[in-house]
Amino acid sequence: MEILGVKFAPLRVPLNRRLETLSVALWILICALGYFVGYILTAYFLFFTQTMRYFILLYFIWMYYDWNKFDIGKIRRKFLQWIRSCAWNRYFCNYFPIKLVKTTDLDPNKLYLFCSFPHGILPTGVYGAFGTDILGCRELFPGLEFRIVILDVFYKSPFFREYFRSCGGLASTPECMNQQLSTRPSPPYTGKATVLIPGGAAEVFECKPGTYRILIKRRKGFVKLALQNGNALVPVCSFGETDTFDQFSWPDGSFVKRLQEYIRKKIGIPPVLLVGRGFFQYTFGLIPRRKPVTVVVGSPMELPKIEEPTREQVEEYHEKFVKHLKKLFENEKYKYIENADSVHLEFV
Repeated sequence: MEILGVKFAPLRVPLNRRLETLSVALWILICALGYFVGYILTAYFLFFTQTMRYFILLYFIWMYYDWNKFDIGKIRRKFLQWIRSCAWNRYFCNYFPIKLVKTTDLDPNKLYLFCSFPHGILPTGVYGAFGTDILGCRELFPGLEFRIVILDVFYKSPFFREYFRSCGGLASTPECMNQQLSTRPSPPYTGKATVLIPGGAAEVFECKPGTYRILIKRRKGFVKLALQNGNALVPVCSFGETDTFDQFSWPDGSFVKRLQEYIRKKIGIPPVLLVGRGFFQYTFGLIPRRKPVTVVVGSPMELPKIEEPTREQVEEYHEKFVKHLKKLFENEKYKYIENADSVHLEFV
């Protein structure tokens, strides 16, 4: 039913579809507001309570001890095992739906750096594929422990950081990344797959439906890290990721665009005006659209271990990886993109 240009959802919608929408909406709220809520709760407990302020001070000590740690610990591991397979994540993955596809087997005894493109407004495909067990990533790639690298500013927010730490996330700091890429996993795992989105938060501004613009020309730090630790680079393409949201955009150099970039550089979070759908209508809102997202894992590109790689060596392997990524995209796009002949990776 459509009224004044707004397309409303039918009154009779199956319960499972309502639960799928609810699960995605809760995830969006956590990602969008959790960072600020963490600071607000901390300020309230610290300045407006008598007893809780002392627990907050103890929590600050814990945060200092836990800073840049990449190990999970027993308590977090139990929570991680539960949340990766809980009903909430199952409804989340079924909403779009998200699918995980592998193109080749991976050696279960190696340490890999998965490089995923594009970021999307929110990386729903990466989370569903590697942040949960719903799509069977551990069955497709047996022996590998999956950890997703997340914007390090999220780990500075009290309480909010605990959600990502308990979900197995890693802060995007050089110290944490080097620890993760250079150490063997704990049993029962025999290898690791560290999932990184090299375009980062800045790539959010490039996301528009039907396009695949990625920030990679000047993003070469991930290649240097892989060379220093001898990790194979694995390209990952999330087809359909940019279709889940649209956004209002302004031309480069305009006041609004410069303001967006200024805020992103100051707090690390890109401020965007999203165009999605709502709970009961499909025309506007902050909930992503039901668009299929297919996460395709390509073949690994082996790198030598060079403790102090030169700039020329980083450039060389970066160029090779870009060609490797482009080949994966061109080979797979016809399966998941309409009018695939007109769609190409755009490097920014």
